[in-house]
Amino acid sequence: MSKVAIVAALEREMRPLIKAWPVSEKQIDGRRVLFFEKDDVVVVCGGIGAEAARRAAEAVIVTYAPSVIYSAGFAGALEPALRVGDVVQPRKVVNGNDGSSVKLNQGEGVLVSFGSVASPEQKARLRDSYGAQTVDMEAAAVARAAEVRGVAFAVVKVISDEFDFNLPSMERFVDSNGRFLEGRFARFTALRPWLWPQVARLARTSNRASLVLCDWLRKKIAAIP
Repeated sequence: MSKVAIVAALEREMRPLIKAWPVSEKQIDGRRVLFFEKDDVVVVCGGIGAEAARRAAEAVIVTYAPSVIYSAGFAGALEPALRVGDVVQPRKVVNGNDGSSVKLNQGEGVLVSFGSVASPEQKARLRDSYGAQTVDMEAAAVARAAEVRGVAFAVVKVISDEFDFNLPSMERFVDSNGRFLEGRFARFTALRPWLWPQVARLARTSNRASLVLCDWLRKKIAAIP
């Protein structure tokens, strides 16, 4: 059984880490779930959003009984000082839907999980409302699943979009399973050339963030006794 489980939203967040790892497919509650495994670590990329993250966390806990489960992946900056590639480990995770929170044994600052991609205006409101420095969509759901199952919980995120970066609305490109519909997004942006610079910047920052995060995780994994 794996000691460490890592739940991310998308494979591209974890690709530099898991690209050469063995992968196994399992059917859980009628859904196809891919698990990337190496030694005592298993990674599951469950999809975008709280519900997808909850399902993925529960699946990996039931299947592998890890001693700790990480919520890992991209986050948005709520403070101008945070830059793309900065790795953050919050001390507190807040659910932006109901205000519930979980405190961790290490780290610093606050991460708030919000139900959609946050605009700069929404980022400012989240920062002021929760005293948060970072925002994501999944960590609070993973935290809840870990709490229910009695599994230790940890968070590591990397900044992929800075405070002033205005991401395109992504909800229409995410299906009911949390999968990002890349083809639909590509067709949408192809017809809107004014979005091309923004999308190109997003691709660059995402790639950089993924490399940094996976390097951090690789070192963390190497230190597991």
